[in-house]
Amino acid sequence: GAALLAEVADRVGLTRALSEALAGVRVRRGRHDPGRVIRDLAVMLADGGECVSDLGAVREQEALLGRVASDSTAFRVIDRIASEPGMLDALRAAHARARERFWERHGVAERLTIDVDATLITAHSEKENAAGNYKGGYGFHPLVAYADETREALGASTTTSSPGPD
Repeated sequence: GAALLAEVADRVGLTRALSEALAGVRVRRGRHDPGRVIRDLAVMLADGGECVSDLGAVREQEALLGRVASDSTAFRVIDRIASEPGMLDALRAAHARARERFWERHGVAERLTIDVDATLITAHSEKENAAGNYKGGYGFHPLVAYADETREALGASTTTSSPGPD
């Protein structure tokens, strides 16, 4: 599935759009294109990764995904994006262009149903007087919105349960 996700990103032009948006972000004269690094990070997250070091799982699939940047290279790309003004807006614009290209190729659904869903992700709290969430546990409850007809993730937010006073 990870290889399919990478291929879709390439075919709809997302990888190229990210590369163009991040053209000024190259951190070294290295071989890794920043747009490709972001694509590989997205593949890693979709494949269940949680942190930059989880790129190792993607890196081990070179036959399917090609060369993947090192953890330190990926971190430097993220750091440059976060520290340079306008870079996040450029990434959002690149994503919007790729999404628009997809809709042009495949048509717009006549009806769009937005499916909003949440789930609990348990975490441990050692804070004194910590208050649990509405189910009595501690952790996160991400809220995600999907386009039901296309199963496209439209947006998400993560909130934490109230940890109580410090």
